[in-house]
Amino acid sequence: MRFEHLIEINSPSLGLQTVVPTFTREQLWQGLMARVQTPQRFPMGPERCDCVLVEDGLYRRSLHFGALVFKDEVEARPHDLIVFTPESHDGGTPIRLTLGIEEPQAGQMVLRCVYESIGELSTEEAFYNDYRQSAWLANDRDMVRTLRQWLMDTGI
Repeated sequence: MRFEHLIEINSPSLGLQTVVPTFTREQLWQGLMARVQTPQRFPMGPERCDCVLVEDGLYRRSLHFGALVFKDEVEARPHDLIVFTPESHDGGTPIRLTLGIEEPQAGQMVLRCVYESIGELSTEEAFYNDYRQSAWLANDRDMVRTLRQWLMDTGI
């Protein structure tokens, strides 16, 4: 299973630049790293996150949602790409998330979000793909909305 979508961060359209705050690549990167290191600050984030830097650009995390604990490994390639690779949980197929910053043309910046299953999905898991994909899209949009708010409020 693979699900991919783009979120436009900066638009080359002058009209949108006056309505929506424009990010530098550094500001967007800092916001994405906040999702790695302090995801509890985001909507629908965990209650707590234990995040340990294992080596340069590699983190191991435990995300606490009440009694549930999910573990993952996060690879961060500065100003370019973040890859979240979860451990299997209760026999489910892990879904890897890759967030990539792209600048397809002058004045435009997009965030490419790619969700890929690590292994085959069960029939039951595949049945829920449309629901999961809608939830992922909403979560990613909420993340960018939060980053925009932070940029306007405190300048990330």
